[in-house]
Amino acid sequence: MTQLLERKAIVLDRIAAIAHHLIDNKPLLQERLDREEFVPFLVNFFGELSVEELEAISEPDLRDRIEGISVTHAVAGLLNDLTPEQMKAFDEAVEGKYEPAIASR
Repeated sequence: MTQLLERKAIVLDRIAAIAHHLIDNKPLLQERLDREEFVPFLVNFFGELSVEELEAISEPDLRDRIEGISVTHAVAGLLNDLTPEQMKAFDEAVEGKYEPAIASR
């Protein structure tokens, strides 16, 4: 049992290290994520998996998964920061109706 816990701790430490590295090297993540809250969230999230499941995830796949989760969390609240005018432009762009004003020269 102790060996199983040690193996899981090693993988969870890898997850924390990857998350710290991503936050250190991506300005969006630095700006939008609270490292002290987000890294434990990721560790707990992946901690739900068994040791065997965790060990079966390759290093590149693990990095991709952590980056995807991190970016999703970072941009999740961006729409809340828009002004009503910006939100209208966003909605129109999504619907394909937005035509940016052309600056006169």
